[in-house]
Amino acid sequence: MLTGDEWRTLPDGVNCAPLTDGSTFPLSDPRAASAPGFLAFFRGTLNDARDVSVVWLMLQCLLVVGTGIALFFVHGVPFVCLALVHVALLFGALIDRFTLMLHFTSHRPLFGKRFRLLNHVIPWVLGPFFGQTPNSYFAHHMGMHHREENLRPDLSSTMRFQRNRLDHWLCYYLRFMIIGLPELCLYFIRGRRYKLFVRVLVGEGTYWSAVALGLYFVPAPTLVVFVGPLIAMRMLMMMGNWAQHAFVCQEHPEDPYRASITSINTRYNRRCFNDGYHILHHVNPRCHWTEHPIEFEKALPEYAAHDAIVFNGVDYFQIWVCLMFGRWGTLADRFVHLKGAPARSRDEVIAFLKSRVVAFPR
Repeated sequence: MLTGDEWRTLPDGVNCAPLTDGSTFPLSDPRAASAPGFLAFFRGTLNDARDVSVVWLMLQCLLVVGTGIALFFVHGVPFVCLALVHVALLFGALIDRFTLMLHFTSHRPLFGKRFRLLNHVIPWVLGPFFGQTPNSYFAHHMGMHHREENLRPDLSSTMRFQRNRLDHWLCYYLRFMIIGLPELCLYFIRGRRYKLFVRVLVGEGTYWSAVALGLYFVPAPTLVVFVGPLIAMRMLMMMGNWAQHAFVCQEHPEDPYRASITSINTRYNRRCFNDGYHILHHVNPRCHWTEHPIEFEKALPEYAAHDAIVFNGVDYFQIWVCLMFGRWGTLADRFVHLKGAPARSRDEVIAFLKSRVVAFPR
């Protein structure tokens, strides 16, 4: 468990913090990204040369686009075989990485001004094949969620729910699926933010018009390529947001250190742009993902002073499962004891975590 705030670098490049017993605590989350050398010429088109790796991921995502398009031109046994390949590529290899690429590039546009039209490739060309309707993610996340910060006006706020109950999460998910889009449009109209309202209408209208035509003329591939991923993706996003904002302090829900969590040393962070550093993301949304571990190290005294919740070795979806099935002991074992935060026994950690998932009074 992490109890130190002074870090050193080991010879193999893994950063560690000393513990009170003299052992070390490794921080293995990535601080750089690599890409094939033949993509180096893209550096001049990007706002940040470090993001060549994102271009490489975009090219990989074209595999899913290719198999998705091919499904509209095959029938019978070839269709079934290709559909299995498509689903394996989508859910087994790329959908998590694509979603966090969309998230990252919503905050930091990928291509520079001269090539800004290429910024539409991710939401408009790739997005529909990965369960994301064009423009809606940007409008919801940037235009609403970060503006409201999980407080009551936030349409995806977790505050009104008991965050360790499956029935409450189901209400949360179904509410988003059924009335999430009308609520978002009404939110922008009430705020007189008509540009975002129009962007949502154009994106959703284009997507659903195409899907309606597909369901009428070629229903099987349309269901596999577009409808299924959208339903699954929105479920996964609601699981992720639920876990990110499950442990909210009743006294200070406006404090990002007390309204979100940090999850370190996970495979998810290595695959998905260090998305586990969600406290930092709300403190500084434009921080480049490779800098998240560095900024986390620098701010450890601040995290401790705010009694922030940090988990080691579990990602948001594992945390969601622990909450739904009452695995408080697992969460307590993964809880990081920050130096300067209140000292707690294992039972006290469990009590502390339980106190943070209680629904707020209406």
